[in-house]
Amino acid sequence: MNLPKIGISIGDLNGIGIEIIMKTFADERMFKYCIPIVYGSGKAMAYHRNVLEMESFRFNNISSTEHAKPDTLNVINCWEDAPQINVGTANAELGNYALKALEAVAYDAIEKKIDAIVTAPVNKGLINTDAQPFTGQTEFFTNRSQAPNSLMLMTADHVRVGLVSNHLPISDVASSITKEAILKKLSILNRSLKQDYLIVKPKIAVLSLNPHAGDNGTIGKEDDEIVRPAIEQAKQEKLLVFGPFPADSFFGSGDYASYDAVLAMYHDQGLVPFKTLSFGEGVNVTAGLPIVRTSPDHGTAFDIAGKNIADPSSFRQAIFEAIAITKNRTQHAEMHANPVKKHDPSKLRENRDSR
Repeated sequence: MNLPKIGISIGDLNGIGIEIIMKTFADERMFKYCIPIVYGSGKAMAYHRNVLEMESFRFNNISSTEHAKPDTLNVINCWEDAPQINVGTANAELGNYALKALEAVAYDAIEKKIDAIVTAPVNKGLINTDAQPFTGQTEFFTNRSQAPNSLMLMTADHVRVGLVSNHLPISDVASSITKEAILKKLSILNRSLKQDYLIVKPKIAVLSLNPHAGDNGTIGKEDDEIVRPAIEQAKQEKLLVFGPFPADSFFGSGDYASYDAVLAMYHDQGLVPFKTLSFGEGVNVTAGLPIVRTSPDHGTAFDIAGKNIADPSSFRQAIFEAIAITKNRTQHAEMHANPVKKHDPSKLRENRDSR
């Protein structure tokens, strides 16, 4: 069986991205599962290798994906110059190089030269300019793949959390929560659970926008006027959707474990409990795209960059998640192309239970 080619964007050159990439593939067992291709710079990789005193770590410089070799970390140089790296500092110039890597890996994924993308962390503020608006990697890949919409989906072994709104100021959240927005996100989430995780009949819980689900309109009317009608319409469309549930008790009570995924209304409502439950092991999946994209659940961590203490666990899980989704999409497509072909139901249960 051919190993999937996983494209890895190098992230911010002053952050921990290169460190977690090298630590992940310093374990040679990883090469049994994929052919990794880093989009960035061999010079930057060598610089961090010296800083981290990982002199024994080797990688293979290549010009294109066709030259990628198994059993090693391949590196495609996305630029020729050698920008000054000062590990642990924020530098807008280096943000431009992180963007070059994202552009290159997105192009190859869209052209099907690689099977999936795993992104190392970037600093949004260092890339975002008036000339080049950049609100996040989720939005970037949604735009580049020309997907009409997408969903930020945080996943771990025992919980999946999707978001209706992503990177918005809290003052803009309420106005962004519409019936149409909730229905679009529910549709993407339902489809992702089926094709990316092979769950035949996904059960989805929806969190309320307001405390206590609005308390019959006492604490806001959005849940009665927007969220509940969206849930009812989703049910009419044959989705197994439940709620809205008050967010303050939903996770602490363990209710989330009864569902295949949870849809939160805004960023921190979903990510605070998610990271509390799974920090260091969580993965960010951009659901709803024609390409597969995952990332670790943390940022550039400038404060620890270059100190050789960054934990690669989340990045390693992002690699495994990308591989699993790639295989699941292939199996899902085969099942629908050959509906009379019998598939072992234990395999479907295994995929569901391995989340």
